[in-house]
Amino acid sequence: MDGSLVFIGGVFLLAGFAKGVIGLGLPTISMGLLVLVLSPVEAAGILVLPSLVTNAWQMVAGASLSPLIRRLWPMMLAVCLGTWLGVGLMTGAGARYGTALLGAALAIYALVGLFSVRFVLAKAREAWLGPMAGAVTGLITAATGVFVIPAVPYLQAIGLDKEELVQALGLSFTVSTLALAINVGLAGGFSVSMAGSTVVGLVMALAGMAAGQAVRHRLSAQLFRRCFFAGLLLLGLHLIVQATI
Repeated sequence: MDGSLVFIGGVFLLAGFAKGVIGLGLPTISMGLLVLVLSPVEAAGILVLPSLVTNAWQMVAGASLSPLIRRLWPMMLAVCLGTWLGVGLMTGAGARYGTALLGAALAIYALVGLFSVRFVLAKAREAWLGPMAGAVTGLITAATGVFVIPAVPYLQAIGLDKEELVQALGLSFTVSTLALAINVGLAGGFSVSMAGSTVVGLVMALAGMAAGQAVRHRLSAQLFRRCFFAGLLLLGLHLIVQATI
């Protein structure tokens, strides 16, 4: 196995482990590390299948999918429209700013997590805030391949219980992955030569996710979250510096 496959496998093992422990982090970690050695489009192309499989698994593992779809479909539709409206952001004239934007997204996400920022939204506001959060998430997804901002803080703010939140995150990430896949395909980000990397990424992501789930009850979730978000903050700052010097 060549060095690039070893690196890709290690990235997805780490990202899958994080997802297994805290229910998210796979696309965030994967894109943040893969763009250190690959273009954003190449990284997104490798990410699509592992992200789709692990998030679909998370999405269907619960009893609340139907009510969540009925409640969140305007946001999910806006995610798709925002992503497709941003087609070309990874490869156009401003693509060189994509790495810096990704770094900024990671840093903001990390700070929100480190300081345990929580918002509370009245249900009456979901009708317009949901689509707005979805559209902004879609545009950021189109530019960076990361779909956590502002989708995750929004879903944390609308009063879902723990199990509903995990399933809602799976739904949001699955929809974002499918929408992103169309953009990546239009940008020529899929090729036969990527098959080996994609399969390695998928296998290692599933292995990491299973390992993370196995240790979830033995590991201090609070300590892990702090280390996870501190690492993301450092990675985000590194990407910003790398893109601007």
